[in-house]
Amino acid sequence: MKTKLVTAAQSLFSARLFNITSIIATLVAPLLLLWIAASIFVYSSVAYHPNVRTAYYNRISGYRFYGAVGTMMVLGQPFSSLFHGWYRLLAIWSVLAIVVIPFGIWDIVRAGREDWQDLDVVVEG
Repeated sequence: MKTKLVTAAQSLFSARLFNITSIIATLVAPLLLLWIAASIFVYSSVAYHPNVRTAYYNRISGYRFYGAVGTMMVLGQPFSSLFHGWYRLLAIWSVLAIVVIPFGIWDIVRAGREDWQDLDVVVEG
């Protein structure tokens, strides 16, 4: 059996990754559709991280992002009837930004305050 070292910095980066990219995709609206598709791969790659705190931060940020996007899919039609022109998209985007950006920043800061440790992971082969 071989062991592989997962450093504290790698665990911290993985814990922050979904939040960072969700914030960037929310701020740069054309990236949002691409991020909805790419986020599935990022989420699933970090979901079974050997550090349980890394997986926790990934799970919480995924719930937040997918919940906000799903809610906007449902509320998109009522918002469209309330607003006209570009204001429709701005209203939907602003709700998404209000949910994703501040809470994502809070999780990034909170993850940085944790005491991350190096892990030795047993690898078969």
